Amino acid sequence: MRLAAVLLALSAPAVSFAAAQGAATCTKELGNPFLRHCQDWARGIEQQRKADLGNGTYLNPIMAGDHPDPSVLKDGDDYYMTFSSFEAYPGLTIWHSRDLVNWEPIGSALKKYIGSVWAPELAKHKGRYYLYIPAKLPGNNNIYVVHADNIRGPWSEPVALGNTRIDPGHIVGEDGKRYLFLSHGDRVQLSDDGLKIVGPMQHVYDGWKYPEHWDVEGYAQEGPKMTRHGDYYYMTLALGGTAGPPTGHMVVSARSKSIHGPWENSPYNPIIRTESAAEKWWSKGHATLVEGPGKSGWYMMYHGYENGFHALGRQALLAPIVWTEDGWFKASEHDAGKPIPKPAGGSAVPHGMALSDDFSTNKFGLQWSFFRGGIDENQRVRYRDGVLELEAKGSSPANSSPLTFLAGDQAYQFEVDIDFDEGAQAGALLFYNDKLYAGVGVNKGAFILHRYGMDQPRGEKPAGMANKLRMRVTNDRHIMTIHTSIDQGKTWHKYGVQMEVSGYNHNVAYGFMSLRPAIYASGKGKVRFSNLVYRALP
Repeated sequence: MRLAAVLLALSAPAVSFAAAQGAATCTKELGNPFLRHCQDWARGIEQQRKADLGNGTYLNPIMAGDHPDPSVLKDGDDYYMTFSSFEAYPGLTIWHSRDLVNWEPIGSALKKYIGSVWAPELAKHKGRYYLYIPAKLPGNNNIYVVHADNIRGPWSEPVALGNTRIDPGHIVGEDGKRYLFLSHGDRVQLSDDGLKIVGPMQHVYDGWKYPEHWDVEGYAQEGPKMTRHGDYYYMTLALGGTAGPPTGHMVVSARSKSIHGPWENSPYNPIIRTESAAEKWWSKGHATLVEGPGKSGWYMMYHGYENGFHALGRQALLAPIVWTEDGWFKASEHDAGKPIPKPAGGSAVPHGMALSDDFSTNKFGLQWSFFRGGIDENQRVRYRDGVLELEAKGSSPANSSPLTFLAGDQAYQFEVDIDFDEGAQAGALLFYNDKLYAGVGVNKGAFILHRYGMDQPRGEKPAGMANKLRMRVTNDRHIMTIHTSIDQGKTWHKYGVQMEVSGYNHNVAYGFMSLRPAIYASGKGKVRFSNLVYRALP
């Protein structure tokens, strides 16, 4: 019976999360074993879901959509957080909060393309802010550092440290020296200014061994986040691989009275782990410890995949922790898929941001980013009287560096006006990477169907359509439909092909990213985009 229940949970995830705005509409008659997680979120800007329920509780995710590998910095009464941005440039958007639940974007710390950005570390030392950035680039895997005297920037140019490990965790030892703890249980010492590695890399921790019968992606000891609390240094790590089986990823901990060890594994390991495919959140792991506002206790910010919505990427989750009498910590008994009491104290900033864009201001690094954008990519962009004018590049979405933004809703649509030059091609997409995307493009003679990462001419333009149209893309729990209008949205025509896009995710296509709304310009000449409207759907 238990196997049958799990198979049923996997077979119909979209139905179980269909909720009307303001109240859940899930029905018990469906017999779905994880309907106990059928909750609805508060609704914020453009009806986007948000965690703060307004009654003293929150419902995960804290940051909906693709916000993996959270690095959180407590700076007085303020909190700052950033996430892996992978191939999105500008990257490493910094978010600000005063209560750990509501977050607002304040700017991007990385403008120069250095490769795919993995699990960064945000730190502050002697009044200066630092971001340590692992970047994967063929032939040049490296860890970089950028720094700023103000968290809002400007940030320095990236400085290469000459280390190929990932997932740095910054800490100052009892000796007053600065260190980065790295994947595989290794560690390096930093110079006093934090801009160089001094001395050799050392192996300092062998890890914790989970039972062999657990289903995991791989051992993958990574993500060491370092905390000084009381008499101990605590190392909070991820094991089990970040995707793959839902039960793989986990949070574990070790501690030592000296930065130099020896490290003792927690008797409460794993601190957090998905134990069943029937749970609301899968592949839970990669946590940062952070003290709550006032006297509200301590928390873990971590990530997980939403059951049935891998295409949204790994989303940021918050869990209270409890310190034990013998100086360890463990997770509270709260279910990550149900409302949890908010941290006491603090104050709420406006959460999130509008994704509709009238293109009157430059929102690169806050909303928009290029996929794998080169150092000169911004030269393709001009803002003119409410129009984003984009120089065409390449021949398709695969090689034109589409403009993308994050969406964290289970169902949404966006629409945009498109005006393209005679030799250009333009379109609207759901974009995972250069090998996997779906949508429709248009040029002077035909529509181009994009699906499975392939580009297929599919039908002439309707009579009366010049080089201007309005295009709407709807993603309703993985069902993608496209509509076009040639009269500014008064009448709409449904494109003849619909697509199912739940498989556009890391477990299928690698890359660790998410499926994002996107627009693109390829061919020759320019494309003008205007009046983009986003709306979350019930």
